[in-house]
Amino acid sequence: MAVLAEGEVGAVTVEMVLTGDPRVLPGHRGTVRYERVVVEADVERVETSSARFTTVAPVVVFAQGSEWARLLPSQRLRVRGRLAPAEPGDLTAAVLMVRGPPQVLTGPSSVQAVAGVLRAGLREAADVLPPAERGLLPGLVVGDVSRMDEQVKEDFRVAGLSHLTAVSGANLAVVAGAVIALGRVAGVPLGGRAVLAVAAMLAFAVVARPSPSVLRALVMGCVAAVALGTGRSRDGFAALSASVLGLLLFDPALATEYGFTLSVVATGGILVLAPGWRDRLARRMPRWAAEAVAVPVAAQAAVTPLLVLMSGELGLVAVPANLLAGPAVAPATVLGFAATLVAPVSVEAAGWIVRPAGYATGWIITVARHAAGLPAATLPWPGGLAGVALLVVAVVAVRLLSRRAAWRLTACAVAAGLVVSALLVRPFVATWPPPGWLMIACDVGQGDALVVSAGDGEAVVVDTGPDAASVDRCLRALDVTRVPLVILTHPHADHVGGLEGVMRGRAVGAVVVSPGREPAGETARVSAGLARRRVPEWVASRGMAWRAGPALLTVVGPGADAVAAGPGEGSTANNASVVIHVRWPAGSALLSGDVETEAQEALVHAGLPRADVLKVPHHGSARQHPEFLAATGARAALISVGESNDYGHPAPLTVTRLHALGMRVHRTDRSGDLAVTAQDGQLVIVSRGR
Repeated sequence: MAVLAEGEVGAVTVEMVLTGDPRVLPGHRGTVRYERVVVEADVERVETSSARFTTVAPVVVFAQGSEWARLLPSQRLRVRGRLAPAEPGDLTAAVLMVRGPPQVLTGPSSVQAVAGVLRAGLREAADVLPPAERGLLPGLVVGDVSRMDEQVKEDFRVAGLSHLTAVSGANLAVVAGAVIALGRVAGVPLGGRAVLAVAAMLAFAVVARPSPSVLRALVMGCVAAVALGTGRSRDGFAALSASVLGLLLFDPALATEYGFTLSVVATGGILVLAPGWRDRLARRMPRWAAEAVAVPVAAQAAVTPLLVLMSGELGLVAVPANLLAGPAVAPATVLGFAATLVAPVSVEAAGWIVRPAGYATGWIITVARHAAGLPAATLPWPGGLAGVALLVVAVVAVRLLSRRAAWRLTACAVAAGLVVSALLVRPFVATWPPPGWLMIACDVGQGDALVVSAGDGEAVVVDTGPDAASVDRCLRALDVTRVPLVILTHPHADHVGGLEGVMRGRAVGAVVVSPGREPAGETARVSAGLARRRVPEWVASRGMAWRAGPALLTVVGPGADAVAAGPGEGSTANNASVVIHVRWPAGSALLSGDVETEAQEALVHAGLPRADVLKVPHHGSARQHPEFLAATGARAALISVGESNDYGHPAPLTVTRLHALGMRVHRTDRSGDLAVTAQDGQLVIVSRGR
C-alpha cells in the first residue's frame, strides 16, 4: 500500500470487505482472558487525518473481541486501527491492527449467509455429543474448528492427523463417493450419477465457504477422485498440473502458502506412488487392504520433505495413525454433512444423525490421543534445506539396504529393535517422573500449575496454567487419572485457564477458590464451568487442611482481613491468592500464588510457617518483600515462568535476593517440569529438561 513508507505505522479509518472467516485465537494477558481474532479482508477506502482515497488491497486484520467471531465473509465493515507494512515478499499489502468492535455496513452475500446458517446448524446439532467430539465433528465435515479442543488439536498435530480438519479434496471425494454409491443403488445411470456428484460437491463448497482454499480443495478432490477411480494416474497427474496452474492464475498468493503446497504434493504422491505400491502390496494381501495402506503411505512419503522443511520434525506415527483413523473419517463426514443439511429444518432430527457420527469422531480422537502419547511420536530432525538433504541421504541409504535380502533382514531387525526399545524399554528406564515424586511444577509457560502426589494415580492440582493442553500434557506424563482436589489460588487466566484440561478424562472431587472475586469475568467463568459439571466449589479460609496421600495441605492465607491492593494491575486479586503450606515426612513447601508485597507482609505478621521449598510468588516479579523471602527459610526456590515473556519475569532483583538468602533457584523456562522428591530423608529438586 503506497501510503506506508518503510517501517511506518499509521492510524487510519478503513472500509473493508471480509474475504475469509474470522479465526479466533484464545489467549490471555496474565490477568484476564480475551479473544484474539485474525481475518483476511480487502480494503476499499482509507481515511487518514489528512487524506482520503479509494483502493483495492488485501490486508490481514488483527482484532480483539467476541463481536468479530460472528462476522461472515463478504460483509462490509468500517473500523479504526493502525496500518503496518506486511512482511517482505508477502502478497498482502499491509497488516491492520484494530481495537474495539467493527461497524457493520452491510450483511453477508446470500451464499455466505446460507453457509453461515448451515454451519451454525451443524454446531447446534453437535451439542448432543461430548465436548471433544462436539468440537471435532464440524472440523472434519466443513473445516470449522472454532470449538475444537486445544488438546485435541495438539494430539492431531503430533499424530499427523491435522489434515483431517482442513477442507481438502478428501472431504469432497467422500461426499461425492457417497452420492455416487447411493445413485448406483437407486439405479441412476452413469451420467446422472456424475451430475449428482457435481451437485454434492458444489453444495459442500457452499457449506465450507467458497473461499480460494475451498475452491482449491474442490479442484484437487475432483482430480484425485477421477484419477483413482479410473486408474489412469498419468492423466490424473496431467490434470493436477493443469489445475495447479489454473489455481495460481486465479489466486497468485497460493504460491506462498504451505497448505497449498502440501495439498498439491500429497495429491501428486497419491497419483504417482500409490498405484505401484498398491499393486506390489496386492501380491501379499487383499487389494482393498493394499490400497488402504498405499494411499496414506504415499501421501505421507510425498509431504515428509516439506514437513521437515517447515517444522524440523519427523513424524513416526503419522502413517499408522492415519491407517487406524481413516476408516472412521468417511462415516463421520457423510453423517455430519447430512446433519448439516437437515439441521435448518429440524435440529432434533439432525441430532439423531449426529449421534452415530460421534462414535466415529470418538474413535479418531482416541487414535490421536494414543498415537501422540507414544514415545518418540515425533523425532527431532534438522530443519530447513539441511534437514531435507539429510532426509534424502537417509532415503538413499534405505534404498541401497533394501536391494539384498540379507541387508533387508538386517535393517528390519535393527528397526524392530529400535521400536521395541522405544515402546517397551524406554518407559522402564525413563527418568520422568522420578520415582517417589512428591510434587511437580509443570512447565505451562507464563502461568502456574503444581501437582501434589496423593497416591497411585491421584494428585491434588494447585492452579491449572493458562491453557488446557499444557496442564493435561503434564498430568498425562504423571499418569494422574483422579484429582480429589483442585486449588485455584486466584481467578487470573494464567492460573485458572487450564481447568478444562485437568477435568479432561479425570474425576475431580472439589475445587477450592480464593475469597477474592476479582476479576469478575474469570470468576464467573470458573463458577459456571463447575456448576455445569456439578463439581463442588469451596471458598478457602485460613486453617482449612486436607490429607492427600503422604502430603498434608494447609491454607495459611489469605486472612479474614482484606489486604490493601498494590499499585499494579490485578494486584487486588494477587493479594487475595490462596497460600498453601504442604508438609511431607521429608520436608515442606510453601505455594504462594501471586501474593505481592502487601499480602506477603501480612503473612509474616500473622506467623508464616517455614518451608524447605518456596514456590516464588507471581513468577518472580520484582514485588517481593525481603522479610517474607527470608521468613520462609527455604533452601530451594521454584519459579514458574514462560520463556521470553514480555513481563521481564523473573526480575533480576528477585533472583539476586533469592541467591543472597542461600536458595537455589529452579526455573521452568530453563529446566522444564520440576519435580520435588525425597532422597535420604531430604527434599531434592529434579528437572526434566526442555
